[in-house]
Amino acid sequence: MSSLWSTARKAARLAKDAALEAVWPTRCCICDAPGFTLCPSCERALPYLDRWTACPACGAAFGIVQCTECASVRLARLGRDSLPFDGCASAVRFGPEAGRIVRTFKDGGEQRLALDMARIMHACIHPEWDLDAAAFIPASSSALTRRGFDHGELLARAFCAETGLALAYALDRPDSQDQRALSRAERVANLSGRFNAQADECRDRSILLIDDVLTTGSTLFDAADALKAAGAQTVHCLTFARV
Repeated sequence: MSSLWSTARKAARLAKDAALEAVWPTRCCICDAPGFTLCPSCERALPYLDRWTACPACGAAFGIVQCTECASVRLARLGRDSLPFDGCASAVRFGPEAGRIVRTFKDGGEQRLALDMARIMHACIHPEWDLDAAAFIPASSSALTRRGFDHGELLARAFCAETGLALAYALDRPDSQDQRALSRAERVANLSGRFNAQADECRDRSILLIDDVLTTGSTLFDAADALKAAGAQTVHCLTFARV
């Protein structure tokens, strides 16, 4: 009986998907080509970051020799004297194409783009990173209400399905404003001390912290602080795009 019920549910889901596809056909979020959420041509043309020339500490483009993004002067402006994480990487540089992907995913509700983003991010994991689990930056309550889904959780779930890593619900939901309209100083103040991490999910584990976009680094910095305070052995960060 349970097998029949499962088959019926699968058939109903397929019928629903077919009906939706007939009314709203799948289109590439960049070029509008039919049949893809992100077509192969647009995926190949993305401005990928080269990890061999990026900063090995913070992941900034062309920072392999002398990085300005995690230099002491820059960190001092954020009230820090060192990076709170053990390494960071991003897949692409943020621009019109990457911005279109992120906006279509988060605000346009095209949740299937999480699969494309996760696949692209998978290639950016440094081989020397020894990881136990992936965590994510949870959406604020207001963002969750507005969108109807947690984009961070969805991206992390897709990434874990892609890589086989365990998913850790390590960070509590923050009570903060949307970061996108804030200045650098406002971003730091908005999230400073706002994250709380669960020790049961962090203790003695090497955590990969996933987010969609790295802008100033303030979100990842404070989240990494919380994960380390909860007992994480190491914290590495991975984002789809970097400003």
